[in-house]
Amino acid sequence: MMRCLLRRWSFSSRLSVALVALASIATPSFAGTVTFGSGSNQFNMEFVTIGNPGNTADTTGAPNPAGAVGYTYGIGKFEVSEGMITKFNASQSLQISQDSRGTNKPATSVSWNEAARFVNWLNTSTGNFAAYKFTTGGVNDNIAVWTSADVDDYDAANPYRSKRATYVLPSYNEWYKAAYYNPTNSTYYDYTTGSNTAPTAVASGTGTGGNGNNEAVYNQSSGPADVNQAGGLSPYGVMGLGGNAYEWEESSGNLANSSGSSLRGFRGGAWYHQSAKLSSSSRDSDGNPSSDRVDIGFRVATLSSSAPSAVPEPSLMLIGTVFGLGGLMAKRRMKK
Repeated sequence: MMRCLLRRWSFSSRLSVALVALASIATPSFAGTVTFGSGSNQFNMEFVTIGNPGNTADTTGAPNPAGAVGYTYGIGKFEVSEGMITKFNASQSLQISQDSRGTNKPATSVSWNEAARFVNWLNTSTGNFAAYKFTTGGVNDNIAVWTSADVDDYDAANPYRSKRATYVLPSYNEWYKAAYYNPTNSTYYDYTTGSNTAPTAVASGTGTGGNGNNEAVYNQSSGPADVNQAGGLSPYGVMGLGGNAYEWEESSGNLANSSGSSLRGFRGGAWYHQSAKLSSSSRDSDGNPSSDRVDIGFRVATLSSSAPSAVPEPSLMLIGTVFGLGGLMAKRRMKK
């Protein structure tokens, strides 16, 4: 029976299946949920795939240019929450300070250095390599930059980030692309909700109300919303990139990433801002890495498709089998 099916399955059909499988391998999926911590201190982080590698940069926003990324990566669908930081603090000796608005509120009053410590722990607690080079033990001490002496980690294009890291703070390009890029027509939107029109201000929600997806948490006096109620999604499906809380970028304000003490960029606006702070033209670049503010939080990006997704990619063995069957059938036809 199986041989009959193989005979009926044309070589072109087998080739089509193989090409689809190869395309799937060439385009990794970063979408999925990762569990960090252990026991009662476990928490989940959901990632979204940011594809379309090699996209062109936007030359109409800030900084200019911005948004060009030459690889597929993942980014947290939601901001890091207070509950995640609380479970981090319960898991090891370093203690990160934060505001106390509620478990599902964005973790604010977290400095850049503390956010980098959190990201390093995401890496090392899952058997991966630390993203940022800390040479001292204080939770709020500045990083050192990686140098050419750090052969396995140094990347001349970004001395802040180890090239072996799995989890990182998003660079200014990674953040910008996840927020404003339109993958359907390779253009950029002005706002993070997939629109060139300023979003409707809401105190909480998922952006599916009367104004469709174009709603964001801003121009409010009540404080930030829960991270999963932070407004409409970006074209890639990321929530709350505009409004709710500002978010740290990995990148320094001057984009050089040349010193651990350099000011850091942050963007996206906060719950009390006007809509202009949510736009692609607004980037703040004056955040001291050791300072914390009640309106700045962060989210995490991932550079490994194997980390967030438990769904295996199509097997190369299967592809080889498909081509092998095609070759075998062709030989048999030649012998007849």
